[in-house]
Amino acid sequence: MTSVPESESFVLLRLGDRRFAVAAGNIAELVAPSRIFRFPHRTPEIEGVILRRGRIVPVCDVAEKLLGKSLPVRRFYLIAQRRYVAQTEWVALPVTGECELILAEMTPAGESDLPHVSGWLSHAGEVIEVLNLSALTPVPQPSAAPITELALQDARP
Repeated sequence: MTSVPESESFVLLRLGDRRFAVAAGNIAELVAPSRIFRFPHRTPEIEGVILRRGRIVPVCDVAEKLLGKSLPVRRFYLIAQRRYVAQTEWVALPVTGECELILAEMTPAGESDLPHVSGWLSHAGEVIEVLNLSALTPVPQPSAAPITELALQDARP
């Protein structure tokens, strides 16, 4: 008896001219761009933070890693969960176009694929990378002091 592959839900996101996918179960919400709070001694991959639903969410512009260039135009932030061994954390990914929810069968990544690729989708004649956000975004530092609301107020111009 042969098993039939099951379709899974994915969110397609646009960065410039390319589309990427994230497993829909990892997505919290899609929001309009909001004010980014920036701090002087931050991880280079983290642009700053936004406040969302009482949470402080790091903003990680992954376009440079994926496309080789940063994209200044932002249409939305895709709020996603990244999972690590001991914790789960939200991250805001700037996207430049519409996002789309699809059902598709994922082909797992191969040994030659980069660590940020968890698999591949075929959709509308296009082959799309499924992103592994834990490998694509910086690992949270447990020794880092938490950012408080007071620190955010101090960072406002």
